[in-house]
Amino acid sequence: MKRPLQVTLLVLSGLGLLHASLFTDLSLRFVKEGMRPMLVASGVLLLVLGVAEAWSSQKPVSGDDDGHGHGHDQDDGHGHDHSTVPRIAWLLFLPALSLLFYAPPALGAYTAAREAPKAVAEQRYFDPLPATSPIPLTLTQFTSRVQQDHKRDIGGRSVRMTGFVTPDKGADGWYLTRIIFTCCAADAQSVKVRIHGAAALPANTWVTVTGTWHPGGTLGTSSAPAALDARTVKQVAKPVNAYTDALPLF
Repeated sequence: MKRPLQVTLLVLSGLGLLHASLFTDLSLRFVKEGMRPMLVASGVLLLVLGVAEAWSSQKPVSGDDDGHGHGHDQDDGHGHDHSTVPRIAWLLFLPALSLLFYAPPALGAYTAAREAPKAVAEQRYFDPLPATSPIPLTLTQFTSRVQQDHKRDIGGRSVRMTGFVTPDKGADGWYLTRIIFTCCAADAQSVKVRIHGAAALPANTWVTVTGTWHPGGTLGTSSAPAALDARTVKQVAKPVNAYTDALPLF
């Protein structure tokens, strides 16, 4: 790979990172929002390196001429030129171009359907539920209340949650789902609540569901299912930062 192409690769990589993290929200498909500034900084650094490399290539390199008009290349005397990068480096253009022109699809129902739900953290104390109805909750909060709140305050209360549809073929109901990034897409985990009493919309459709806990097992223990009897299901817009377990959109 000649120097002009090395410069091109640095510039393309920098532009790709800035396109994904500064000018669009594509980076949120791959990493947590808190890592966005680091991606922006990396993109700027790659652009600076590319410009510096292009500028240095225009300067005459000392030692290239011996004063008698004879230039010296970088051959070691055995017919091997070490001035180029191995051809495999051409593969580096693929991720650089993909950041600019093709964004891999976001994680969604296909991923969530093939993994077990994320285990909620153990919680011993729960604040009293507000008097408002329906109560806005995240999927994690609802699951924790159902399986760990020994006061069983969630029983009979109307709740509202937002997530996307994950079908469950061959079974009763479907899943309201959120995919959560701890750091990036590589460690993504899903939290799911089974929805009863409402027809499933197409996979990956974002919805807000209002309903009450679907009885089963013993409320306040691990035998209680994270499930909801739906009263209303309303389609909503996908949030910009979809990989957090956030409160309902309205």
